[in-house]
Amino acid sequence: MPIFICPSCGRRSAAAERTAGFSDRPRGCPHCGFAFVFELLDDYYPAPNAAFFILDRQGRLLGTGKGARELTGLGDLDVIGRPAREVLGLRFADGDDPIATALEWGVRVLGRNVRVHAEGDQEESAVCDVLPAYDDDGGALLILTPKVETS
Repeated sequence: MPIFICPSCGRRSAAAERTAGFSDRPRGCPHCGFAFVFELLDDYYPAPNAAFFILDRQGRLLGTGKGARELTGLGDLDVIGRPAREVLGLRFADGDDPIATALEWGVRVLGRNVRVHAEGDQEESAVCDVLPAYDDDGGALLILTPKVETS
């Protein structure tokens, strides 16, 4: 049975079908009622402080989810339609672009170190995970987990 994750509340759910009933409409979240969920091919457990961002197939932000405002100070109206790398100020440690890789190849990219410097906010270290959407619309779920600084 496929496992799904909600970008709005971060909860996981299981269902036999990818769609809602007999329609082509995507499955929604049974916990918070969000309009659609992302399918997970393997186990994936985000940290409690993870921030969720929904991307279209060009890497532009469609919306923010759980934890986004806490990490970046930005909400939906601040980001919709803008490139994720630009608005979130993402700088990856290895110089690669895991968002482009996930969108182009339809693969998960997990555990990439990134610096997040969202507009008007201080720079933070985080771990980036990108989960592609397995539907006809494409897109991806970008999950940024802040690193906890220990001394």
